[in-house]
Amino acid sequence: MPEWLSVLSAISLIVSFLSAVAVAWDLLAGRPQKMWIMNIVWPITALYAGPLALFVYFKFGRSNAAPKKPFWQSVVVATTHCGAGCTLGDITSEWFLVAVPFAIAGEKIFGAWVLDYILAYVLGIVFQYFTIKPMKNLSRKEGLVAAVKADTLSLTAWQVGMYGWMAIVTFLIFGQELPKTSAVFWFMMQIAMLAGFLTSYPVNWWLVRKGLKESM
Repeated sequence: MPEWLSVLSAISLIVSFLSAVAVAWDLLAGRPQKMWIMNIVWPITALYAGPLALFVYFKFGRSNAAPKKPFWQSVVVATTHCGAGCTLGDITSEWFLVAVPFAIAGEKIFGAWVLDYILAYVLGIVFQYFTIKPMKNLSRKEGLVAAVKADTLSLTAWQVGMYGWMAIVTFLIFGQELPKTSAVFWFMMQIAMLAGFLTSYPVNWWLVRKGLKESM
């Protein structure tokens, strides 16, 4: 593996971590989000998007931003909301698999994808539930049903983009699975999350336009 790639990966991870800290600091410094779950979403978004997330947060994600966003900006925020559940689920499952690896069809990456999807889906539903239920004043059951409707398509679209990139990385670029403890693996995962954002954004656009997902 090229040394420059390892260095670049380490720099990206450090810069992204510092971006997440900067967002969290701003939120804790008396600028919390109106929707409390977004206090979790924004720092998580910065973990994979780094300075890009920092720019978006300060441009139109901050609590003192304009109350009425253009539609495309609302969809961006809605997509980051979906992505936070995916990111948290993927991080959790990938580190779990360091200790307890398992394979499907002889490929560890396929086993990882199954666990990634399950955890990302569960956490995505939780994130959506705590958004939709209070906004629409729904009962617990109604909130859960609405969360499933809102998150199933968007989360699946996100994972498709993520898996697509990681498949390219594993089978075409490197020809093998990268060690999950390496900086390069997590740098590739950062890119995978951005790919997931791109594949999920059109789905979130449609969901918000149809009223199946809340404009944020």
